[in-house]
Amino acid sequence: MHPFKLQLVLFLFSCNTLLSYSQQYRNPVTISPALSANFGELRNNHFHSGIDFKTQQVVDKPIVAIGDGYVSRISVSPGGYGLALYVDHPSTGHTSVYGHLNSFSKEIDEWVKEQQYQLERFSVTLYPEPGLLPVKKGEQIALSGNTGGSGGPHLHFEIRDTQTEEPMDALEFLPDIPDTRKPDLQGIAFYPVTGKGVVNGSINPVRLNIGKDKAGNPLSLPREIEAWGRIGVGVKGYDRMDGQNNIYGVKHIRLFVDDRQVFSSTVDRYSFADTRMLNTFVDFEDWRKRKSFFMKSFIEPGNRLPFYETENSGYIDINEERPYRFRYELEDHYGNRLIYHFTVQGKPRPIPERPECGHWMAWNLYNTYMDTGFQLQIPKGNLYDDICFSHSSTRSLNHYSNLHRVNDSPVPLHDRANIWIGMHTDTLQNKQNYGIVKVSDNGSESWVGGEYVRGGISVGIRELGDRYAISADTIAPVITPVEPTSWVSQKRIRIRLTDNKSGIASFRGEINGEYVLFTHDVKSSVYTYRFDDSRLTRGQEQVFTFTTVDGAGNSNEYQYSFYY
Repeated sequence: MHPFKLQLVLFLFSCNTLLSYSQQYRNPVTISPALSANFGELRNNHFHSGIDFKTQQVVDKPIVAIGDGYVSRISVSPGGYGLALYVDHPSTGHTSVYGHLNSFSKEIDEWVKEQQYQLERFSVTLYPEPGLLPVKKGEQIALSGNTGGSGGPHLHFEIRDTQTEEPMDALEFLPDIPDTRKPDLQGIAFYPVTGKGVVNGSINPVRLNIGKDKAGNPLSLPREIEAWGRIGVGVKGYDRMDGQNNIYGVKHIRLFVDDRQVFSSTVDRYSFADTRMLNTFVDFEDWRKRKSFFMKSFIEPGNRLPFYETENSGYIDINEERPYRFRYELEDHYGNRLIYHFTVQGKPRPIPERPECGHWMAWNLYNTYMDTGFQLQIPKGNLYDDICFSHSSTRSLNHYSNLHRVNDSPVPLHDRANIWIGMHTDTLQNKQNYGIVKVSDNGSESWVGGEYVRGGISVGIRELGDRYAISADTIAPVITPVEPTSWVSQKRIRIRLTDNKSGIASFRGEINGEYVLFTHDVKSSVYTYRFDDSRLTRGQEQVFTFTTVDGAGNSNEYQYSFYY
């Protein structure tokens, strides 16, 4: 078959497949669909794996199954997706995911509660036998909510490949949502390759914010850009949708130089194992320092994301004294496209050699570093590019160790590195009370934790560039009953649980020595038990006991008696 005819056949097959899915599936909400987030949006340390449906700023909107199938997984957690359902659709090989729910349907809820009591814990991940909880297309399976790591009422929805569990762009499988607005470009960045190129005579990145004309179109670069040697380019942009004020991720990015495409990315599918590679997809240093997302149009050597088609990994060689014509195309799922032209003037300039480095770390090797009172190990596969590592320490009277800065600038790690910090003071008998804290530049601390090893604390970290020291938590969590005199009349027990430093590690509620189920959410310090008459013996004195342990091993207990 002629190559063009083969491509046409494959294209038509793809279109027909997606059309059949959009006809087979329905939207998971029963109200008019509107999105607050789309697939692949840039988030802290991860890509957004689904699409977020608005629920009119309230909870308890009906959530229905998008197609026939069965519940294959149920997750209950104070954070993350909160209450979440996973439905397998065997006829298509897909799994649909419904997150941040407020409640499950009656049959599902009763089964989940039974498992929670058997396991004696609130947080559970359950895998019902196939067919135990079947669902039909359009059947109500839950009510929408705001549970877990949610910033407001909405439904987080995903479609995954059941076999690989990879999330895919759900918009490719659901009925269309009207959208005629093109993406919005807000900035261009230029990155000289160290030792190989310069931009405006410097080896430092040049990041430019792009203004808008009265019609909302992006203006020209605010200043002229000259370059020589090898450079990379990045873009800051967002998508828009009809009738919404939200900003969304850009699905397609293409970069052309002199009408030759040198880079393209299409964010439509990825592996959860690679989601932290967002930190090499974007300008990580600028994100950490300025909360700005420039997306790189070049690929660092440790970047394994499946999004790209490039020439020379997206890097551009400016080696002629002339104008180089650049063009960005930003396109959304529905084909709305923004085109932006700009020019880089090639101008010969001296290219400084790579600066001397005291401790070089290669992206494809196991890297280690040792200094007085400090050790670092970075396993192979955690760096996306080579770095010049730096370390410094200062004496601290507020900690049990020196204060260590682990690299001068922010550097992402794909999984984690291990640091060990030695103690200059070791006075606590309970070594579990010690832990490493991350100390911000303004002095605020956040508990990281760790394990006591050889007169110091060892712990894993997820990025370089921060300051760490050893602190201690010797104070038990505080248990505060909330209106105990009304517990019987309201048929519920509420406990406020707080901790000063290391956080709550575990908790347990009992009545007359038997486990009772407390629910809670990461956004609240209140833990709630609702009376379950099927598990309580009524008409007697009830002895309620609540125990908790924090991340440093400090424990506390509260007891209260009432008649019910």
